[in-house]
Amino acid sequence: MVLDRDDSVGTGALVRPYAVTRGRTRPRLEIAMEALVETTARGRSGGFLAGQEQQTIAGLCGVGLQSMAEIAARMQMPLGVARVLVADMAADGLLAVHEPAAITPEGDDMVGTELLERVLSGLRRL
Repeated sequence: MVLDRDDSVGTGALVRPYAVTRGRTRPRLEIAMEALVETTARGRSGGFLAGQEQQTIAGLCGVGLQSMAEIAARMQMPLGVARVLVADMAADGLLAVHEPAAITPEGDDMVGTELLERVLSGLRRL
């Protein structure tokens, strides 16, 4: 599989997914597809960003919260690859990951239908 990104989103080069993650397929942290991600002050400083992909993710999440799914879609890369990159950046303090609230076994919805409708609407626009 080859990632093809245009210059407005990524490197503009053809890159194999395993090369981006240095051969790793499992993220350091488990991140839900609907988790919201934002760039921290450390990430905004830019001094700690190693590669083009990290810079792109920091830029995407620096203008507002982005879901894990949105990051993968905007970067045109597999979700698993994006998860590895985001998890690495979160472990280094470059990103903050806000996991969705869980639905309790009793059926109490801690998230709220309004938020879920907004997420669904956003995904449909992609």
